[in-house]
Amino acid sequence: MTNLFARFIKNESGATAIEYGLIAALVAVAAIAGMTALGTGLKTQFTNIAARLAG
Repeated sequence: MTNLFARFIKNESGATAIEYGLIAALVAVAAIAGMTALGTGLKTQFTNIAARLAG
């Protein structure tokens, strides 16, 4: 029983999977924020272009 408990303590594969999950979530949040900012900037540019073409 002690051997089983010792192996469970030394097993770090679950911790590694959680770390990878947290990194993936952080990258996803950063990508969403960047794309949102880029999309807003592009919308402004296209609105300006459309206003110049119309006027």
